[in-house]
Amino acid sequence: MTRSHRLLVLAVAVLLLGGVGAFLVQRAASRADRPHTGGPEATAGSVGLGAGRKSLAFLGSGPGPHRGALASVPADAPDGPRTVSDLTCRRFHAAAGTGVCLRSDPGALAQDNKAVIVDTELRQVRSYPLAGTPSRARVSPSGRFAAWTVFVSGESYGSAFFSTRTAILDTRTWKLDANLEEYAITLDGRDHRAPDVNFWGVTFAGDDDTFYATLSTAGETHLVKGSVSRRSVTALAKNVECPSLSPDGTRIAYKKRVRAGASLWREHVMDLRTLRDHPLAEKRSVDDQAAWLDDRTLAYALPADGAADRTDLWTVPADGTGSPELLTSAASSPARLG
Repeated sequence: MTRSHRLLVLAVAVLLLGGVGAFLVQRAASRADRPHTGGPEATAGSVGLGAGRKSLAFLGSGPGPHRGALASVPADAPDGPRTVSDLTCRRFHAAAGTGVCLRSDPGALAQDNKAVIVDTELRQVRSYPLAGTPSRARVSPSGRFAAWTVFVSGESYGSAFFSTRTAILDTRTWKLDANLEEYAITLDGRDHRAPDVNFWGVTFAGDDDTFYATLSTAGETHLVKGSVSRRSVTALAKNVECPSLSPDGTRIAYKKRVRAGASLWREHVMDLRTLRDHPLAEKRSVDDQAAWLDDRTLAYALPADGAADRTDLWTVPADGTGSPELLTSAASSPARLG
């Protein structure tokens, strides 16, 4: 090969490599400009909590600008295009036009964490300081009461040492019971007081007074039935965590610890009339307060495969039949609206 031929080959190679490099750079830039990568389509817009919308609201858990933002989809198209609001939360729940948003900025001090009450158009109505890291949130079916739980120390219910603080707020009078540990406790038919008492996972009945929650004391967890007006709770059953009352008010879905001393739970449903329970078809460990989409179906969050910082929403029949099904990816804190 002559010298001129070698120079020609070299020039062509340089041009080809330059073209490939430019193409790769352009493609990478194009991907970076996209609002999401690999997840459901998301568009900024108006998200409301009003009746009649027949929608599913949740928090986005995927990477990108919509992480933690409240989103909604039509109830009959849960994995379809999302409408995303500018309200961001760590935990969220809503009912009857009232929402509770637990906020916590990464690295923020505990006193900077807030519970924000929003109206049907997501406008802030009131806010309250939180004593720790957001964990659970619930609104009563009428929208009158909101409850939240935070970790005061520790970051997991599976930790050897943790403390929680649970509050109930009346959104009509704005009376705040800032710590359920001040309520009277009846355990095994006797008054109970102990320094190790913790409450978490409130769920409300439809009478604007009755609620259920988890009580932890002496190394055991209990399902308790409470009254806001009487400021009291009574223990009903053991080994019940993060209860969720069915829309018809007859059953409790909850996570049941299946191995002592380990962070392993199995979702169960309990009949409140008989206190008999049955396991659900979901056999993975669910560390969440499940939500009822209707009287037959439960939704809950599980870590996404290969993504420790993302959760997906799954559903399972409440009667113990069937099998788990993916509801929508990159999401948490589901609430059925309308």
